[in-house]
Amino acid sequence: MKLKKDEFETLRQIDLKSKNSQREMAKNLGFSLGKLNYCVNSLKEKGLIKLKNFRKSKNKLAYSYILTPRGLTQKIKLTINYMNRKMQEYDQLKLEYQKLNKLKKKK
Repeated sequence: MKLKKDEFETLRQIDLKSKNSQREMAKNLGFSLGKLNYCVNSLKEKGLIKLKNFRKSKNKLAYSYILTPRGLTQKIKLTINYMNRKMQEYDQLKLEYQKLNKLKKKK
């Protein structure tokens, strides 16, 4: 399953603060409320999150967003892939830096 970057960021935000409102999550992510709603619905359809309504709450629109086991697994895989890409980028930059330093020392 391929997730978009926005969906991955939404998963991370839900994992950090599952009881935030969509408005608060949208603000934290720098998304519009509509964009976040689209991401949440997409993740729900993919079975990566569940929404839990607080029935006893006076605010009937209050929800908690919960990662499903599948959602947690997907988040971990994506995080590992992201970290691997960043480590490769770091290694490439380090090599370039070393090459530039050698050229600089020769002059």
